[in-house]
Amino acid sequence: MRVAFSELLAMVQAALERAGANEAMAAATARALVLAESQGLGSHGLSRVAQYATHLRNGRVNKDAVARVAAQRGGAVQIDAAEGLAFAACELAVQEAVARAREHGVAFAGVTNSHHCGVVVDHLRPVAAAGMVGLGFANSPAAMPAAGGRHPIFGTNPVAAVFPRRGADALMIDLSLSEVARGKVMVAAKAGQPIPLGWALDADGRPTTDANAALAGSMLPVGAVSSPKGAMLALIVELLVTALIGAQFGFEASSFFVDEGNRPRIGQAFIVVDPGALAGSAHYLDRVEVLVAEMVKDAGVRLPGARREALRRQAEAEGIEVADALWASLRG
Repeated sequence: MRVAFSELLAMVQAALERAGANEAMAAATARALVLAESQGLGSHGLSRVAQYATHLRNGRVNKDAVARVAAQRGGAVQIDAAEGLAFAACELAVQEAVARAREHGVAFAGVTNSHHCGVVVDHLRPVAAAGMVGLGFANSPAAMPAAGGRHPIFGTNPVAAVFPRRGADALMIDLSLSEVARGKVMVAAKAGQPIPLGWALDADGRPTTDANAALAGSMLPVGAVSSPKGAMLALIVELLVTALIGAQFGFEASSFFVDEGNRPRIGQAFIVVDPGALAGSAHYLDRVEVLVAEMVKDAGVRLPGARREALRRQAEAEGIEVADALWASLRG
């Protein structure tokens, strides 16, 4: 069935408030989850509502949390999510980063004591709207081993970037540093479907196609079959969003996929750069278009973010397709 954007926003916010979230936290989370669903990113969309609600009810999330600026100096700012859901804190962090980049040319905003932050590149939309370049990073509960290791240490640690364009949609890049996002394994497990070989290891460190065994084991870093590069990138992100800003490492946080456990207290980081402080905004925009024109000379090239933006516009106009079982879960 198709459901209007506004109806889904209201239902998700109500569900989270019913689970105990304060209004600001529930509203920010609803906006993020419905936006993800509208782009076809179901693993980070409405499927997360029941998970977040359970974490609220079980005390894994501080239902009364209010994000605040905890430390600041020049272009650097630390946001304390107060062990609440991540979205209101990430909104504040990006808002602060954009303002500081206008003043200083570049800004770094770190979020500590946080939770799952959804689609990282979506947090960077206001950066592109401000005509700036944005980078986003996050860690998550341990899901991947270090290079050469077997037990999970790093999260899937997504990396995102946004590059505004002149008169066109921004280039939006978002990737997990695991071979595939763990949310896709979660979706496969719920559907009772196998996963491709090369995505994950079981609890004994053996390659598996069983989604449930993968959730109990570890994800493989991108390119892990032939190279340690993915694990090295995960290490960089892990340190960026923890040691610098006071958040917990992935191996210190209980899995998002269990009902009971600790408050994850993980981290996110956003870097914002004003092109006007460097070569100049006009020069930046000119050069981006030169590169885009060269890329699309090949018919098979799809600009990053193009598909998700097309889906979002369609969903805003026509509503979002929601499976009957998921709709029933939301209503419940």
